[in-house]
Amino acid sequence: MYRAAIGEYVRNRLARTENCFRLPVKDADLYVVRDFLTPDECDGLIAQIDARSQPSGVLADEPDPTYRTSYSANMDPHDPLVQSIEDKLWRLMGIQREHGETIQGQRYAVGQEFKPHHDFFHTTQRYWLDEQRTGGQRTWTAMMFLNDPEAGGQTYFPEIDVRITPRQGNLFTWNNMDAEGEPNRLTLHQGMPVLAGFKYIITKWYRERPWGHQPEDVPIVVQAPRG
Repeated sequence: MYRAAIGEYVRNRLARTENCFRLPVKDADLYVVRDFLTPDECDGLIAQIDARSQPSGVLADEPDPTYRTSYSANMDPHDPLVQSIEDKLWRLMGIQREHGETIQGQRYAVGQEFKPHHDFFHTTQRYWLDEQRTGGQRTWTAMMFLNDPEAGGQTYFPEIDVRITPRQGNLFTWNNMDAEGEPNRLTLHQGMPVLAGFKYIITKWYRERPWGHQPEDVPIVVQAPRG
């Protein structure tokens, strides 16, 4: 399956990446890249999030407003700093640029959280009809930590009991698919409540096909990984 090929391709790239290590977890691909962003890059991105943020949304047929209580901001893809981060991500992940969604920034204050969820799309939900024609399934997630919260704010995977503590500049990435290219339910995760200070992150989601709406009369075409 094409999604399985994407997973193998990215795993091979990350295995050759300096400062990258794979978490010792069975049946799920999770990696940390240390010092992916510089402090100056983090500070610049935090300023942009503060200037552009609004209450975060949830993609669901019947969204619960208490499920995700952070603030979010779609980053300007034409901004030079954002473009430089996109370049870094492309060199790291190797996934075609057109498969990536717009980078999103998130800010969590004390008590704010994102309850357990998957980043892949649930194909039984009505929204899947649109997402299927807007790039299809999400494959990899790349999350970058912009600061160190004073307390709390870990990213927790309850099915595999993994907690990732935010560290400024680190990148955390995982494959939302399993070895066969099917949605991996072990990637259930949550942004745990911030207990003191603020938590700032940016997130990049990748699709199995180029991201963007395709009309109903245009056939869906997949592209093999390259690089």
